[in-house]
Amino acid sequence: MAREFTAFSFISRLVFALVLVFGTYNPTDYSYVSWVMNETTTFGPVTALVGVALLIAWIVFLRATFMSMGWLGIILGAALFGCVVWLFVDLGWLALDSSGAITWVALVLVAFLLAVGMSWSHIRRRLTGQFDVDDVED
Repeated sequence: MAREFTAFSFISRLVFALVLVFGTYNPTDYSYVSWVMNETTTFGPVTALVGVALLIAWIVFLRATFMSMGWLGIILGAALFGCVVWLFVDLGWLALDSSGAITWVALVLVAFLLAVGMSWSHIRRRLTGQFDVDDVED
C-alpha cells in the first residue's frame, strides 16, 4: 500500500470534510440540524442512525486534527482563517451584514481546517522529513 501524500489526498480529505460540515449544518434546509429541528420530523431510528454516524465522523476528524496539530496549531489555523475573513471584509468581497455569506465562508473554513488537520502529519513529514511518534512502518 502506497503511503504517498498527493494533492488528490488532500482534496479527498477536503471533500469529506465539506460533506461532514455541510451535512451537519448549513443555512439551507438540507442538513441534519435542519432535518431534526423541522416540526414535521419525528425522532426515530433513522434520525438516530444518521446522528450517530455524523458524531463518529466528527470524532474521527476532530481527533486526527487535535493529534496532528495540537491546540496551538488549531488556534493558529483559526486565527489565520479569521484574518482571511477580515481581509475579505476589508476588500469588500464579503459584507458583514450578510449573515448567510459569512456562515457559508465560516463553514468552508471549518472544513478546510479539518482537512488540514487530517493531512498535517503528512504535510509536516514532507516539509521536514520528521515522522510523528505514532507513525509506524508496515
